[in-house]
Amino acid sequence: FPEMLNRSIRPHSTVLEVGCGTGQLSNFLGIAQRQVLGVDMSLSSLSLAEKFRQQNRLDTVAFAQMNLFELPLQPESFDAVISLGVLHHTSDPEGGFESILRHLKKGGYIVIGLYNRYGRVKTHLRRVVFSLFGERLIRLDPYIRSYEVKSEKQKAWFMDQYRNPHESCHTMDQVLGMFDRCGARFVRAIPSAVLGESFSLDYRRSLFEEEDRGSIMDRLLSQFRQMMQDKEGGLFVMIGRKE
Repeated sequence: FPEMLNRSIRPHSTVLEVGCGTGQLSNFLGIAQRQVLGVDMSLSSLSLAEKFRQQNRLDTVAFAQMNLFELPLQPESFDAVISLGVLHHTSDPEGGFESILRHLKKGGYIVIGLYNRYGRVKTHLRRVVFSLFGERLIRLDPYIRSYEVKSEKQKAWFMDQYRNPHESCHTMDQVLGMFDRCGARFVRAIPSAVLGESFSLDYRRSLFEEEDRGSIMDRLLSQFRQMMQDKEGGLFVMIGRKE
């Protein structure tokens, strides 16, 4: 997915990553001489991001502590805005979306990742099990089991997925409604919004190739399929283009 973003966002573009955490994606996208700004509320995460940036002399990347609802930035100043796994941890995901979209240029692309209401069902069931029996059953989590995640990464994944104090879950139709109200044209969803479409994470393709938004039934069945197959916490990605 990062490599597909790298091929989809043109070199020398301006990029804003909201909720950049420890900055892996921001630093990676900065390699192609993009002007990248990564913002987050966590100073400890930003310090790790900045340390990596300095060690690798990524002079076109910058990090700053900012509140996504009150970004002190010029409107319409970025070619791409990315926010993955962030808005669903706020008290007002749609307000957060409107806030970050304000800083996207017309014709620019917004990439957001949210927990899916259906894709997250099995995670919620495991949360109940862990609350009853503790972390000794941690290998019930398919991500930890499938990828043999160990030590600190395992702890970070567990805390994020099962101990986060606030999260909300969303559907494709909710996000499409946000896009329509805020003037963002739907480009694509991952998983696909059209049942039967098998858009693969192939780095040779562009994430910004437009797909059909499908019917209500298409989107519902696609989300049910994610519920059955997902191994990574039920996150889905939707991409829009600012009109």
